Amino acid sequence: MSADHCQVWFQHLKEILNGYQNRPKSLKVFVNPTSHRKEACQLYRDDVAPLFKLADIKVDVTVTERKGHAISVLKECKLDEYDSVVVVGGDGSVAEVAHGLLLRAQMDAGRHTDSIFTPVRAALPLGVIPAGSTDIVAYSVHGIRHPVTAAMHIIMGHRQAVDVCSFSSQGQLLRFGFSAMFGFGGRALALAEKHRWMPPSQRREFALIKTLANLKPEDCELSFLPVKQAQGTTQEPKCGETVRDVGGRASEEDEAWQTVQGLFLNVSIMAIPCICSMAPRGLAPNTRLDNGSMGLISVGNASKSEFIKHLKRYSSQSNQFGFTFVETHSVQVVKLRPRFRGSWADEPSEEKRESDSRITPTISSERTYPWNIDGDLLELPSEIFIRVHPQLITLFGVNMEETEESPIKGTAPPAVHNGIQLRHCLARHGCGARSI
Repeated sequence: MSADHCQVWFQHLKEILNGYQNRPKSLKVFVNPTSHRKEACQLYRDDVAPLFKLADIKVDVTVTERKGHAISVLKECKLDEYDSVVVVGGDGSVAEVAHGLLLRAQMDAGRHTDSIFTPVRAALPLGVIPAGSTDIVAYSVHGIRHPVTAAMHIIMGHRQAVDVCSFSSQGQLLRFGFSAMFGFGGRALALAEKHRWMPPSQRREFALIKTLANLKPEDCELSFLPVKQAQGTTQEPKCGETVRDVGGRASEEDEAWQTVQGLFLNVSIMAIPCICSMAPRGLAPNTRLDNGSMGLISVGNASKSEFIKHLKRYSSQSNQFGFTFVETHSVQVVKLRPRFRGSWADEPSEEKRESDSRITPTISSERTYPWNIDGDLLELPSEIFIRVHPQLITLFGVNMEETEESPIKGTAPPAVHNGIQLRHCLARHGCGARSI
């Protein structure tokens, strides 16, 4: 292709990109250098940064140095200098940046998070470049775990409002997040964190096997408010606006709580479908990105073999909830109160383990419990209050239910494929140094 042809392509593509009114022009980028087998910086430099340059997008990059670094930066930086924020990392990094954006929004709006409050939406949309081990947030909004696909969604300004959970205890906000697991999911992560000297893949496998070997339930009280069938549709609120209850959400004062007491092997609360390679239909397949509800999945006490069958179904086409000991609910608020403190900390001896029978909980004196919140370990006090906030943040991506391609197939939307072909075409013909 001649230089003249390249110039024609350049001008034409620039006009096309200018037609995307929602595409960002200035990004604040956070890169977690420990993600993607400690190759996240190279992934961003080789696969993502060139695309932002071609699209004439200015970037301000911060390579995080410690946990909580991104939150500190977001609290202090001048957000009005950017029109979007991007994070390169796994689900833990995504959750940290999302939490930081939402905390900053509450600070700017004068909301006090040490008491019950109605949050305002994040001021800026968030782009997610997947560089973790599961990347459930990226999977859920992109339908695929692919950095270039994620970058093209950002460049073209594809935006999707997403529900967020808040986790609080004794009236104080602990954090914002997308998903949480208590019981088996929390214990497995706690055990993995104790063996961080092991390679990540081996550490996760070891923790799962060890936790299954020591499988025991939690004795707790689970209360929730169900979501009624929504009437009509809701409009996406603007950034910075207060998020109010959408149609169909029950009033906490008017509706009676439903309460269940008993033994649970695992309890999951998820505001998004949580799609990943190990669960192609999602850990919570009946949950939507933006319908103002959470999926509550409670797994009651069962034999070890039955629980393993339940886990295996997540990676198959079989219904993982088709067991008498598994219950699912669409809820707006959840309260979980363990009735014994800290049973996760005690590992029974070999002679006391029951290999394939219903298991009784162990009582100890610990005062916190392990929770797996977006892949991060949080040791939290006895009673936790979890509430869903409809469309509290905007992510770059699409609602996979509205696309022709299924996320199970692992294919990107056609527009993204065209963008990838465009990048290769420009690079092949020497146009990579110019911006469009």
